[in-house]
Amino acid sequence: MKKILMIAAIGATVLASCGKSEKQVALEKQQALTAYRDSIKLDSFKRAELAAEKQRVEEQHQAELAAARNSAARSYSSNNTVTTSSGGVTNTQAQKKGWSDAAKGTAIGAGVGAIGGALIDKKSGRGAIIGGLAGAGAGYVIGRAEDRKSGRVQPKQ
Repeated sequence: MKKILMIAAIGATVLASCGKSEKQVALEKQQALTAYRDSIKLDSFKRAELAAEKQRVEEQHQAELAAARNSAARSYSSNNTVTTSSGGVTNTQAQKKGWSDAAKGTAIGAGVGAIGGALIDKKSGRGAIIGGLAGAGAGYVIGRAEDRKSGRVQPKQ
């Protein structure tokens, strides 16, 4: 038993002497903290550079648009005739593809109205027809308003 205790005591002493001192642990923590702060600063600089580049591109785009508007708006007069120069710039808005909100609203409204009408009035489909028509009308009105908000359809003037 004395031999086992003696071996355990020697093992504990060896392990204690092999461990790092408190100063070494504190130094490693400080170095890790410094490295972390440096990486955060570097990341902040990268983000700032990206934001500056994005802003520069946006300003350049705005300047190009302004130049195109100015060249299109110039008018020259000669002998009391006024002509406008477009400068080769056309302002055509690309048509959106797919279903409009009005079409989606009509289809959804008709389906929901037909189901609701069939559940309410069960006489040979009469309720489904009436409900489908009412739902389609309501869906179209709501969808058309959304189209006006999104710019797909010109608002009423």
